[in-house]
Amino acid sequence: MNMQEIIITWATPVFFALIALELLVAKMRGRRVYHGSDAINSLGLGVISQIVAVFSKLLTLGIYAWCVQHLALFALPASSVWVWVSALLLYDFCYYWLHRAGHEVNILWAAHVVHHQSEDYNLSTALRQTGSGVLLGWLFYLPMAVIGYPLEVFVVVALIDLLYQFWVHTELVGRLGWFDRVFCSPSNHRAHHAVNDRYLDRNYGGILIVWDRLFGSFIEEDDTDPPIYGTRSPLRSWNPLWANAEVYWATAKDAWHARRWRDKLLVWLKPPGWRPVDVAERFPKPAFDIQRERFLPPLTRGYMIYSLVQFALLLGMAVQFLDLAKRLPAASLIGYAVFLVLSLAALGALTEGRRAGVALELTRLLATAAVPLLTGGWFGVPQLPAAFVATLVAVPAISALVLAWLALSAPGRAGSEKPIPG
Repeated sequence: MNMQEIIITWATPVFFALIALELLVAKMRGRRVYHGSDAINSLGLGVISQIVAVFSKLLTLGIYAWCVQHLALFALPASSVWVWVSALLLYDFCYYWLHRAGHEVNILWAAHVVHHQSEDYNLSTALRQTGSGVLLGWLFYLPMAVIGYPLEVFVVVALIDLLYQFWVHTELVGRLGWFDRVFCSPSNHRAHHAVNDRYLDRNYGGILIVWDRLFGSFIEEDDTDPPIYGTRSPLRSWNPLWANAEVYWATAKDAWHARRWRDKLLVWLKPPGWRPVDVAERFPKPAFDIQRERFLPPLTRGYMIYSLVQFALLLGMAVQFLDLAKRLPAASLIGYAVFLVLSLAALGALTEGRRAGVALELTRLLATAAVPLLTGGWFGVPQLPAAFVATLVAVPAISALVLAWLALSAPGRAGSEKPIPG
C-alpha cells in the first residue's frame, strides 16, 4: 500500500466521525444543517469521483511523471524538507489559479459546478466532488513537474491540500480572528460557496487565503448578508449523473444553437452564464432569484430510513471496489464501476420521490441479487461459500420487500406517513 492509499485509508473514518460530530453539535445548538437526501447526493458524488479516479489516476499521474522525467529543469531531492514545504506552497498557488479558472471559464466550471450544487453547507459538501475535473485540471500543475518536484512529493502535497479543505465546509465554526486573514477558514469558504452578489466568485484559496488578498479576489463574510448556498442555475435533482453533466449539456445546446462559429467556441471559454445574444433571445432562461424555494422533495420517514440504509450498503461496496481496484481484471473493474454508478443514480431517483424511482430501485435490487445468485460470487470474488451467497441474495430480496411495502403503504411522495424534507 503506497503513502497516498495509507492517508486516504486513515482519513475516511475521520471524515465520517467529524460528520457525526457536526450532526451532534448542530442538534445541541438546535440547528438543522443536514438534509438526508442532500447528504446522500453529496456523498454519492464523492464516491463517483473516487471511482473515476481509479481509471484516471494512471493518465494524470503518468503525464506528470513523464514531464518530470523529460522536461524537469532541476532534479529536486524528495529527501529535502525545503522541497516538501515549497512544493506545498506552490501546489496551493497552482490550486488557487485552477479554482479561480473553474469559476471564470465555462468549460472548467462545468466540472467544478458539482462541488457547489448543494444548497446545504456542511462537511458532506466537502466530499461532493466532480467526476470530470480530471479532463483539464491536471494542466494547472504541470509547472511543478517542469520545475522538477518528484511525483511522490506532488501526490502527497496534493492530498494534504485536499484534506485540509474538508474542515472548512461547516456553518458551526465562526470567525477565527487572525487565522481568517491568513488561511482558508470556514468563514472565508462560506463566502466562497454563496450565491449572494456580494460573495460571488471570491475566496479561491485552498490552504492560504493570502493568494486572494494578493490577487484581489478576497471578500470577508458579512453577518448582515448571510451566505445563501447553491448555484445561480440550481440543479434541482438528486441524480449524480445529471449533476456531472448539466453544465456540459446546457453549454453544448447553446453552442449548437449559436449562429456564429465564433460564439460556438466562446460559449465554452467565456465565464459561466455568458450566452450568445441570438441564443439568449431565442431560448431565454429565467432570471436568478435568490429567494427561490430550495429543492427538497418530501419523503416519508420510512423512505428516508430505507435510502440511508441502502446508501450505507453501497458505500461499503464502494470501499470494496477501491480495495480491489488494483487486482480486478479490467472487465470486472468496469462492470463493478458501472453497477455502482447506476445504483447511486437509482437511489437518487428514489429520493426525489418519483414513482419511476421505485421501479429503478427494484431493478437495482434485482441486479444486486442476480450477481451472486448466477455466479456464486461477487465482483472480483469468483467463488464464495454458500452462506455468503445466501446473504448477498437475501439482503436485496428483503430490501425489495421493504420497498414494496413502503410503496404500497405510502404511494407517491406523502402517503399515510407524515412527509419530511428530503
